[in-house]
Amino acid sequence: MKNLILICFLCFSGISQAQIYPVTPTLENENSFSMILLPDPQSYIKFEANQPLFELMTRWCALNRKKLAIKAVLCTGDLVEQNEWPVPDNRNGDQTSTQQWEAAARSFSCLDNRLPYIICTGNHDYGYEKAENRLCHFPEYFPVEKNACWKDCLVSTAKNAFELPTLENAAYEFDTDTWGKILVISLEFAPREEALHWAKKLADSPRYKAHKIIVLTHSYLEIDGSIFEKENYKITPANYGKAIWDKLIYPTPNIDLLICGHACEITDLEGTVSYREDRNSKGEYVPQMMFNAQTADKQWFGNGGDGWLRILEFMPDGKTIKVKTFSPLFAVSPTTAEFAWRTAAYDQFDIVINKK
Repeated sequence: MKNLILICFLCFSGISQAQIYPVTPTLENENSFSMILLPDPQSYIKFEANQPLFELMTRWCALNRKKLAIKAVLCTGDLVEQNEWPVPDNRNGDQTSTQQWEAAARSFSCLDNRLPYIICTGNHDYGYEKAENRLCHFPEYFPVEKNACWKDCLVSTAKNAFELPTLENAAYEFDTDTWGKILVISLEFAPREEALHWAKKLADSPRYKAHKIIVLTHSYLEIDGSIFEKENYKITPANYGKAIWDKLIYPTPNIDLLICGHACEITDLEGTVSYREDRNSKGEYVPQMMFNAQTADKQWFGNGGDGWLRILEFMPDGKTIKVKTFSPLFAVSPTTAEFAWRTAAYDQFDIVINKK
């Protein structure tokens, strides 16, 4: 009997001393749902000491999946700094490419069988150092069997440059009470013509014609909000931002939002984000949002991005997305909790879709 009492005491003691975050985000409306946006992880992954910081971010997503009614976690790509680099230079990373890919896969494993996550590939995920060709280890470390949650939402994939169907170009469907059906399409870096054709055909098909569609691609907007017309990478064939707009976004009226990463400079926080709206062929404004925090600490070789992510709250009106920028890294300690939110107008705002 005494042993039973002791066991009960220890159990209840453990419950009463469960970890408490000083800052815990909540939804503004109990009928909302959310998606979490993770910016380019490459600078977390290229240094061994930084890798646990990105895992903190993915674990935070897993722990808050019910509280924030998270439908999916989105990632803007550049999972690694070098796709095929056997000898680190110990300046721009101290991990081999194999170690980097293993760390990226390990971080996302926190979400496996808990939440679907959607990743678009970036320029650093291709070639040797960055996009010299279409060589890419993403399919090896992120096969479709990795996450059982994809079974319920993955609806289409396209073939990559080597004629293999992979998650480099993939579409995921979500059924919601307030927004109806949502389709998220992820595209490879600087998508080939075949990838854009696949995405356009999918969006135009009778099955998805009435869906609200989000396109996730790595490179599209510059830090000043302009659309990339061209970039100086050897990878070919390739379509950059303006071509993505002209060939896919503009002529496809059910595409309601584009999200990207990639661009950043050593500057203030406003230089790590950008946003614009342009009218599509139907005359409706299409919001386009860039978020990349890898230089948030004002360093190329720093901590990787201060743990910043974005919470996208889909409001019950079916047209408003509240964007908030939050750091689980700062939120975990009372010492830094006051810095856990970025509240400037460029970091906390509303997106309204189907606006004319």
